[in-house]
Amino acid sequence: MRRRVIIVVTAVHTPSAPFLEEAHTSLRAQELPDGWAWHWVIQEDGETDDVRPYVPDDARVTFRQGRPGGPGVARTMALAHADGAYVKVLDADDRLTPGALARDLAVLEGDPGIGWVTSRVLDLMPDGSTAGFPGDPDDGPIERGTVTEYWERNGFRAPVHPATLCVRQDLLVALGGWMALPASEDTGLLLALNSVSRGWFSREVGLLYRKWEGQVTGQAPHIDPAERDARMAVVAARARALERFGWHAPVTD
Repeated sequence: MRRRVIIVVTAVHTPSAPFLEEAHTSLRAQELPDGWAWHWVIQEDGETDDVRPYVPDDARVTFRQGRPGGPGVARTMALAHADGAYVKVLDADDRLTPGALARDLAVLEGDPGIGWVTSRVLDLMPDGSTAGFPGDPDDGPIERGTVTEYWERNGFRAPVHPATLCVRQDLLVALGGWMALPASEDTGLLLALNSVSRGWFSREVGLLYRKWEGQVTGQAPHIDPAERDARMAVVAARARALERFGWHAPVTD
């Protein structure tokens, strides 16, 4: 039986390392049901001397390094230490809101037919203000295939944010972790999950998504049209192939 632990996985590189303290503060503020705990696995995308000084001195934190390959590779490598029932994504520059882990856990523990959970997210601006997104789905289950359909109809924008993902560990491993892409690896995982499993969306804010000049999604290569088209093609092909195969999880019978 899996330990009653939520594994929080964070990929980090030198520019985002100074934000780890705020991420840690948001984790320490989480309250979980009796018998449950969190374990934070921080995986550096590289092997520098620049990140370790920012890693919190906390027995619940594991820090590892590896060859640079992007955030998807770093998160997938972190799964070597994912010895709990669930895996929660937390980017190094983001912050969880109070109660986020408990809400995720309540859904996944309460319904074995739900494979993954997402939640409402607010952009955290440099001046400390926040901004929401229009068109969040209703609070409740997300049926298989609906995320991919929305994403394809709306310019490759998903209706829920992959940075808020909490997922069953065995389902995540079965899908191979995050996609081997230079970007959009988290969207690729989200669509793959939606192809094989029902999900859930919570309209309560679960994440503050930091906007700052150093974030990877703000860099020029991320919006290069040729690369973006190639990424989207691979993401869509994987999701549709999984749908055609007809495999689904979790198995509840």
